[in-house]
Amino acid sequence: MEIRDMTALEMGWLIKERKLGCAEAATAILDAISSTDGELNAYISVQRDKAMASALKAQARLDAGEALSPLAGVPVSIKDNICTKDVPTTCGSKMLEDFKPPYDATVVEKLAAAGAVPVGKLNMDEFAMGGSTETSYFGAAKNPWDTRRVPGGSSGGAAAAVAAGAAVYAIASDTGGSIRQPCSFCGVSGIKPTYGSVSRYGLVAYASSLDQIGPIGKDIRDCAAALQILSGSDGRDSTSVMERPFDFSGSFTGDVKDMAIGLPVNYLSDGIEPDVRRAVTRAAKTFESLGARVEEFTMPMMEYAVPAYYIIACAEAGSNLSRYDGIKYGYRSGNAGSLSDVYLGSRSEGFGIEVKRRIMLGSFVLSAGYYDAYYHKALQVRGLIRDAFNQAFQKYDMILSPVAPTAAYKLGENITDPLKMYLGDIYTVSVNLAGLPAVAIPCGFGQSAMPVGMQLIGREFSEPVLVRAADAFQQSTDWHKRRCGK
Repeated sequence: MEIRDMTALEMGWLIKERKLGCAEAATAILDAISSTDGELNAYISVQRDKAMASALKAQARLDAGEALSPLAGVPVSIKDNICTKDVPTTCGSKMLEDFKPPYDATVVEKLAAAGAVPVGKLNMDEFAMGGSTETSYFGAAKNPWDTRRVPGGSSGGAAAAVAAGAAVYAIASDTGGSIRQPCSFCGVSGIKPTYGSVSRYGLVAYASSLDQIGPIGKDIRDCAAALQILSGSDGRDSTSVMERPFDFSGSFTGDVKDMAIGLPVNYLSDGIEPDVRRAVTRAAKTFESLGARVEEFTMPMMEYAVPAYYIIACAEAGSNLSRYDGIKYGYRSGNAGSLSDVYLGSRSEGFGIEVKRRIMLGSFVLSAGYYDAYYHKALQVRGLIRDAFNQAFQKYDMILSPVAPTAAYKLGENITDPLKMYLGDIYTVSVNLAGLPAVAIPCGFGQSAMPVGMQLIGREFSEPVLVRAADAFQQSTDWHKRRCGK
């Protein structure tokens, strides 16, 4: 097996057993990036020298007998909205094209402590606003299964790199599906953790009450190993609520006989491609064959999730992105003759169309005349969505649903239709509104020969249960083992 085709845990085991050197692993992935990224555009920047230095440091720690993570010495790639000290963190935007943070995000510190080897920063939709990675200032990323198609977004670079073997695993963020939807489009696995389980310190904010950092990997075991590193308390993040990291040691039994899984029939009705419906219903039958009880039900409030999400997300984005004014840091227009020109010119030239659209939507719904009509109502709907999930979890251990209504579509096909793009988030945004965890794993292919994914949604902090179910599915199927071009 080529090094680039290994899972993170396979690679970590070989490194621990001294059958593979950290520098050899890093070189293999850096070479894979060099050979694929001209076509995929999955990376915004690659730090070869820093990666090799980190690999040598990890090797020295392992040689000294230091007890490290199972992923020690394994290369990791990081979405470009997570701060890395003295390394460009652009958020896929002209606004931050030259920004090098003076500090590391908490998750980057935890990766370093665990012996991980960062190799580069991954392409993304600008400020994580988009579902196809087409809004990136640095150009669209491509899907390695078919480079004429999108890899999803906003973490499209992360999913594309993992699927192509140009990343062993990746650390990304999910505001309304930005980990799960690219996983579905690229045939890889990911976890959107419970809100508050992973520190957001050093994550460049899009919508602060929705953003959450999580892992993308070749299979769910890699994701669990990464999340065990990332999760836990952080006094620098007021929303961090976990005292200790997740423990997944009991999650790989392959046993789901005690599980009750809800399958929302209204998620499988109008607007979903037949191939996606077929793959998800087949996955439900697989769980039944493994001994789980799968029951159909109707999930209420679904039709209100997308409008509520975009009102809240855009309102928070408008507030968070007000800091980019051409004064403190970031892009500054060279055509300004006055202070107001600095503000107007810097923001007009520094932000792309989609970011401007969401800032304007956010400013509108927060304005005095419309706050009660839109923003306040959206907050009320958010509470009702949370209540609907809580009622479902009184009966079911988890909910099985599609990740997206379609497989990956062609580049340029939807980018000029914002409403169509927003409706593509119909199955994912409610999870973020409720602060719940969800895992996304491959479950089939469509007629276009593109991957299709499903998600399992659980109650707060039920990640070990979700991982157990996802792992049981992956032990019984081979969708996650299929590689593009192989």
